[in-house]
Amino acid sequence: MSEKMYEEAFKYAMEELHKKYIAEDKESDFIFNFNVNYVEDSINVITVSVASPFMKNQVTNKGSLKVIENKMKEITGLQNLKVECIVQEESSKINEDENIKETTEVVKKEIPTESNITKKKKHSLLQEQFTFETFIPGDNSKFAYNAALTVAKNPGKQYNPILLYGGSGLGKTHLMQAIGNYIYQNTDEKLKICYISAESFTNEFLDSLKTKKTNEFKNKYRNLDILLLDDIHFLQNKEQTQEELFYTFNALNDKKAQMVFTCDRPIREIKNMAARLVSRLANGLCIDLQPPNYETRVAILQKKVELMGKTLDPEIIDYIAKNVETNVRELETALKKVFGYEELCGEKTNLETTKMLLKDILDSNSTENISLDIIQKVIADNYQISISDLKSKKRDKKYVIPRQIAIYISRELTEISYTELGNEFGGKDHSTIMTAYRKVADQIKTDPTMETKIELFIREIKQYKR
Repeated sequence: MSEKMYEEAFKYAMEELHKKYIAEDKESDFIFNFNVNYVEDSINVITVSVASPFMKNQVTNKGSLKVIENKMKEITGLQNLKVECIVQEESSKINEDENIKETTEVVKKEIPTESNITKKKKHSLLQEQFTFETFIPGDNSKFAYNAALTVAKNPGKQYNPILLYGGSGLGKTHLMQAIGNYIYQNTDEKLKICYISAESFTNEFLDSLKTKKTNEFKNKYRNLDILLLDDIHFLQNKEQTQEELFYTFNALNDKKAQMVFTCDRPIREIKNMAARLVSRLANGLCIDLQPPNYETRVAILQKKVELMGKTLDPEIIDYIAKNVETNVRELETALKKVFGYEELCGEKTNLETTKMLLKDILDSNSTENISLDIIQKVIADNYQISISDLKSKKRDKKYVIPRQIAIYISRELTEISYTELGNEFGGKDHSTIMTAYRKVADQIKTDPTMETKIELFIREIKQYKR
């Protein structure tokens, strides 16, 4: 049985190595190559674990274990000390062998049938792969992940409603359905759980009007215990559906039913949405999801590779993570393309092959081919004004703000000069364009909502041109 004699020394060694990599501006390398957990030790062997066979190869081939071993020798003075690595499943087996009876009792008390239920119970409206276990939270999504998990554990009691918003492919639907799956798999109660897109909700409501079955529709949705309504921005301009959702919201709120909504932008930015509905949604917990940073993208790719039962050269994972920055869906697309090539061509991909395979994806994520026309169209559409209004000299606030935003984004995404932009925005002089740019730039520094808004617009512009 392990005494864990070296655990504190191991923690200190990892802290020192982390500091060293930070000082060398290589923190991402440390996160990628030293992602190990302390398991046990004996007189001269320390056992660490990693999440997958892929990661075991990673820490071994990159020399990470040797670096840890040398650091431990330096700290302890024991030159015969060895560091060995096992995958997580093996780690679990060791712990189980040490005290299998105690582990069994803990499982019975804390998660009585979770693993069995996960295999047996599948909700007809939810995708079973969308769970908290398969979601990789990073700095961009940690708040949303923790909030969603809290809601899943205490539905209707805390944070109700919850609204997750952000661009496409950032995990909103995943977290929403993870809430539903968790509740469904971990409760003996016959809770009524409904996941539905706003578009399907609208179509079902309109159909109930045509067939004169509105009472059935109301009974169905107002008696739910959990409502998961996806993409509510679809309800823009749909007055009747908004009104029905308003009354549904009130009925569910009165009975303390949990409500979860997703949207592609902050709820107050959706035009032509009933103020009283916006007010109720905005008074809940509203959380935005941002694109994942490099470290999170690496972790996501590693998890996806593991779930696929595949292995992938760390250099390829690093290349994808550094070049596909928009969202998780793009990362999945890149992996599928790489593995599709391997399956169809019967050969392993190398870095050069990967670069060739992903050229179209990487080109679509670049800003080289973004035109001013697209920028103007996306901004005009979002603010529900015409492109001619955007280019005009009208001084009303409804035209000035989108015009300034369009100018700012144009400068950020293109190489067009201030003078050229002036010509493209109704013949304005370069000083007017510079002033517009600086106003937005200054607002971003003091107003986080403006920064979020700009990021959402830029993401939409990049996706629009594909």
